Amino acid sequence: MKITKQPLMWQVGLILFAGIIAISTSAIFIRLAITSAKVSGIGFSLFLSASRLTIASLLLIPAWRNFHSIPLTPGALRYGVAAGICLALHFATWITSLSFTSITASTTLVATNPIWVALLSWFWYKEKLTKITVLGISIAFMGGLLISMGNQETVNVVKNPLLGNFLALVGAFMNSLYLLFGKEAQRRGLGIGSYVAVAYSTGALVLLPLPLVFGVNYFSYPNSVYFYVLLTAILPQMVGHTSFNWAMRYLSPTLVTLATLCEPVGASFLGYFIFHEVPGVHVIVGAIVLLSGIAIAIVGSRT
Repeated sequence: MKITKQPLMWQVGLILFAGIIAISTSAIFIRLAITSAKVSGIGFSLFLSASRLTIASLLLIPAWRNFHSIPLTPGALRYGVAAGICLALHFATWITSLSFTSITASTTLVATNPIWVALLSWFWYKEKLTKITVLGISIAFMGGLLISMGNQETVNVVKNPLLGNFLALVGAFMNSLYLLFGKEAQRRGLGIGSYVAVAYSTGALVLLPLPLVFGVNYFSYPNSVYFYVLLTAILPQMVGHTSFNWAMRYLSPTLVTLATLCEPVGASFLGYFIFHEVPGVHVIVGAIVLLSGIAIAIVGSRT
């Protein structure tokens, strides 16, 4: 029998830290691709989403080698496919949001997935929401309102902040479904390599035809656009997303979810230095309030 050695906690922490750094670059590479192409909107965002997952899927081809020999319980593959569909919708909405709102607002609002996970668990699994969790959700909601009110203050930002904020929230909801379905798929027997291969490939297949529907092709862009797309597939996707999925096997979901709250901080920091994007006071305060509310809600869910 093959025995898998349990990693040391410092090794798990190091992988998780690498994932945080990698995922913080996602919004930056997407905005750089939009700037290089001098194109924005739904069609181009779908091109970025589809290309990102397609490249990641191709990099995971070796994971399919022994797929049929894996013992699975009923429903494992279905949950993996469902997770991939939700991942596709997550990228389609969140990446589009970066054409309409600031990096700080988009990455903060898309980080609200712990709130949605708590609400979905209450609805589906009848898990009781503690008073602390409800308090955290309420605080996070107030922070979201501040961000929505303050986006007009942001310097050098975009077209329709209300639409962008809404798309980021939809992206957070879809990411929550992706996490829940993915956890169930792994619980039913899919290992990390097989799971991400199924989820990423499904997401790519869902997204591939959509840019064409909006009249956007996959060619004729500057080489720099394809370079940034490649970087999003390697760093935020392969390193970032996969690191978080792997860490879930050894750390509590609470710790992993708390770690994801570092993404808006890192992305905003990079956005300031690369794009000189200065969030308004309402956005900064709203982001702090929202992230604090999420942290309180997560702690409350473990009480």
